[in-house]
Amino acid sequence: MHVCKGLRKCRVTLKSMDSEKQVLKQGSFQRLCLSDISIPSSPQAIEDLSISISLVGPKLYTFPLDELREATHNFSWNNFLGEGGFGPVYKGFVDDKLRLGLKAQPVAVKQLDLDGLQGHREWLAEIIFLGQLRHPHLVKLIGYCCEDEDRLLVYEYMARGSLENQLHRRYSAALPWSTRMKIALGAARGLAFLHEADKPVIYRDFKTSNILLDSDYIAKLSDLGLAKDGPEGEDTHVTTTCIMGTRGYAAPEYIMSGHLSTKSDVYSYGVVLLELLTGRRVVDMCRPNRERSLVEWARPLLRDQRKLYHIIDPRLEGQFPMKGALKVAALTYKCLSHHPNPRPSMSDVVKILESLQDLDDVIIGPFVYVAG
Repeated sequence: MHVCKGLRKCRVTLKSMDSEKQVLKQGSFQRLCLSDISIPSSPQAIEDLSISISLVGPKLYTFPLDELREATHNFSWNNFLGEGGFGPVYKGFVDDKLRLGLKAQPVAVKQLDLDGLQGHREWLAEIIFLGQLRHPHLVKLIGYCCEDEDRLLVYEYMARGSLENQLHRRYSAALPWSTRMKIALGAARGLAFLHEADKPVIYRDFKTSNILLDSDYIAKLSDLGLAKDGPEGEDTHVTTTCIMGTRGYAAPEYIMSGHLSTKSDVYSYGVVLLELLTGRRVVDMCRPNRERSLVEWARPLLRDQRKLYHIIDPRLEGQFPMKGALKVAALTYKCLSHHPNPRPSMSDVVKILESLQDLDDVIIGPFVYVAG
């Protein structure tokens, strides 16, 4: 999927003095939107960038590049955690003596790859959204670094990495059904929070690699670099001419027309639910032709109880509640509707998943899987 590339080096300014006044409303915080920020194409002073960001995220720390080099042992390969469209991510450790009020802790440092798929605009979007929004199921952005062309972000460290790695990693124990549902519910709560904010946020790149897990498998959404402010007033969607996201997760109406809404995220959430159900990757070119696209292969089977039994992840070995699995399958089917209107809201998804947390009609015995 084509991804538009952001600016490498530029200055961020508020569109007008009124934008600064919008940050405070009757003594309470009001979120600043990405649309409130202007990004001129000509290079300007970096000092102005920091001033603008200070209005966005007053709780964020500014880190010099040298401090992040030291924290990650000069971005050592031994500290490498992974890499996405933004760039490589390294584990580091910040000392409590670095900043007043900042406790000593492990961190994840994301470094912008100037030759990668994302750029300065995505780096800034991450700061704007995660710098202002706080929720138990959103990863915490601690601070950032902006020196010359270097752009880095510093997050809380998530001990178990991404859901993608936990779900699809070879030679590891399968995630139990209860853990999968815990993750699904946590991710749904995070997405619902974004959708129901005073100024709704469309995630636009919801996928298993952007769902991070702490040591207790609590799910937190990360990487809001492609996020977009949602429609306001009577509008049902926003339109973009630049299709951004990840193959297999993007909603059909977004791919075809560029129409984005919170229901576009619901479709992507349905894809993740399908991965949790089946244990399969969303696109797998190693499988037979008809099974390479997970959604195309599995969605028609979600409404048939007999067929559903055979597409649920065989690594679970039958250890799952059949009633719960049927309800999750029905929910997944609705989320994956070809049209946005029939899809449920994320708050409805949360309610359904909450009702399934205590189901315990577990099938005892081995799960017989017949390879097709």
